[in-house]
Parts: sequence; structure tokens; C-alpha cells
Amino acid sequence: MGELSAMDTVRAADKIIHDVGAKWMLDKATWAHGKENGYDNPFAHYFAGRCGVLGDVDADVVYAALGWFAPGLVRPMWEEGVAVAGAREAARRYALACADWGRDNVPEDPRLCELGERVVAAAEASGLPLFAGWRAEPLPEDGPARLTHVLHLLRELRGGLHLVATTAAGLSPLEAVLAANPPERAQFLGWQGDFPECGHLKPQREEAEETTDRLSAAVYERALSPAERAEFADLVGKTGTAVLG
Repeated sequence: MGELSAMDTVRAADKIIHDVGAKWMLDKATWAHGKENGYDNPFAHYFAGRCGVLGDVDADVVYAALGWFAPGLVRPMWEEGVAVAGAREAARRYALACADWGRDNVPEDPRLCELGERVVAAAEASGLPLFAGWRAEPLPEDGPARLTHVLHLLRELRGGLHLVATTAAGLSPLEAVLAANPPERAQFLGWQGDFPECGHLKPQREEAEETTDRLSAAVYERALSPAERAEFADLVGKTGTAVLG
């Protein structure tokens, strides 16, 4: 199988991990799972479920941990979601939704799960509250559910590192969104009003991407040998093909 550098592992695996996570969180089956558990609004389910690991905090804390989303969207969705059963219970129910979706959609792969868990364990969680919160949650016992949870952890790791990197590059969340996306993306994330022109910030956005890749690569470097990184990237690719098509 050969060997792979840590940076090449980032380039081979991280986008697939992101897309698998996005697929389960946006799947109608996940929304239906939320409705069965008391969350009539799928977005309230998303905010309370994903961020419930932060505990009983104000919406401003959730906004700070998430990045990207407008505070005017975060507050009503968070407050509606936690009103159902509290923050920690929302996280527990969201983890169950993740596990059920994994059982239905993700092929069992004990080796990928093992390697992924080693990456998760090797990560330094300072400045990454969502990742730290999810890492503290119990892992499911059965294979597909456990692997899906691990992939979610890896996604939260990359997302947290990216928020750190965009902040270090001097970008606000809205600027980071607009520097790389059309205004419609900002609107989807809850931002309203007249948007500033952020094309001149593209170099800073590219700098943030490079920093994110470097921080992510450092985790792979600590966690896996070059041969294991090649194996990990290959297995992530196979899982991505099975889940994403």
C-alpha cells in the first residue's frame, strides 16, 4: 500500500470526512429521528444536538464554538432545542441519531475505526470545545455506529481547527464565509442584510486553509505511521465511496 505524508493524508481524507458528516446531519432520516424524540424543528434539533455537549450555556457560547452561523440564527434555534429536554440530553439523543444513521448507511470497518480513534486520541483539544465535548461522550459499541461517531469526531476536529485558523488570519466568521462563497451561503447560515465585499480577503482565507491543513497534519503525524496514514486514507476513501456514492 505504500506510505503517505501527513499533509497528503489531510488532502486525501479530510474532505471526505467532512462530507460524510454533513450527509448524516442533513439527512431526512436524522430529521425524522429528531421529530420522534421531540424536536419538531430539524434546525433546533441540529443546534441543540450538536452543541449540547457544551452543557447549559448561553447561545453566545454556542455561537463562539460553532463559528460561521449568524448569532441571530443560533440563539432562537439553540433556545428552542434545549427547551425540549435540556442541552446534555439533546446531545445524547443526537448521538443516538448518529448511531442509527450509521447502522443504516456506513459499512463496518474495524480497522478504520481503530485508526480513527487513534487520531482522535492524539489531538490536542485546547481551543476546540465542540471536539472536546464530543470526545468526552461514550462511543457506541457496535461497529457501524461506532465508526460513524468516530468520523463525526474527526469532522469536529477539523472544523474546530479551521475556526482557530480563520480567527488567527484575522477573519470574522462572516468574512470567512464570504471570502470563499457566494452571498447565498451566508444567507443559509443565517446572516442577513447587505453583505460587505470580501473578495480582497481571499488571501487571508487561503492562509487559513493552509493553517488548518498544517494543524490537521500535525495530528496525523503524531497518531499514525506513514504506512498507517496510507491505509487510513485508503479506508476513508472506500467508506466515502460507499456512503457518498
